[in-house]
Amino acid sequence: MQSLWPTPPAGGSAETVSDADLERIYGYPETLTGSWVQVNFTCSVDGAVAIDGVSDGLSHPADKRIFLMGRDLADVVLVGAGTAIAEDYRGARSSGERAERRARHNLAPVSPIAVVTGSASIAPDSSLLTDTAVPPIIITTEAAPAERRAKLADAGAEVLIVGDEKVDLRAALAELARRGLHRIDCEGGPSLFGQLIAEDLVDQLCLTIAPLLAGAGAGRIAGGELPSAARKLELASMLHEEGFSMLRYRRSTG
Repeated sequence: MQSLWPTPPAGGSAETVSDADLERIYGYPETLTGSWVQVNFTCSVDGAVAIDGVSDGLSHPADKRIFLMGRDLADVVLVGAGTAIAEDYRGARSSGERAERRARHNLAPVSPIAVVTGSASIAPDSSLLTDTAVPPIIITTEAAPAERRAKLADAGAEVLIVGDEKVDLRAALAELARRGLHRIDCEGGPSLFGQLIAEDLVDQLCLTIAPLLAGAGAGRIAGGELPSAARKLELASMLHEEGFSMLRYRRSTG
């Protein structure tokens, strides 16, 4: 992986990026009292969010390094139920160098997966519950069937109810922060990202652009409700590998 930002001097070459560099570039703010949300997405050059229904066809080993770094530096991984089901999510893993990185940053050995689902639609026998080192957090609503919530709790999940008919994301993030889970690494999907944008809760977007034209059919990386206004971001870094561009945007301070 090479760095293109800042742009190398004329006649110079882009610098190779080490894991230590990635750790510095993608590190969260050191002192946090509330939630800080990073969102990760990949898309094609023409804006497709998936190939054949999943995002893996748009990914690259360099992008996956950044993806895993995001998990390693986070307190919790946040994901929508649709993405968790489509991508067959299981619990996060951390061993060897990754475990050492988390220990060095005073993080728990493994970050829990927090799934946003207004209807508690995760199956109790899914890999999220049966193949994990720590219990997942199911963020749901009062309107979700009580039987589903009970079965998830019986299967070992922590069921967090925030909202009546719809998940209240601000309340959810506040509850996560109350548990000491401030550094939030959101892995999609589009509906959850759209709601985070509408609520003005996105602090950083890590966007990989794949050198592919997917054509019509796939949706955008953000869906759902419209925000009251566009949210201004600043380009903070840009990395490149074999035609893939890994862009990092932060909430504008201007």
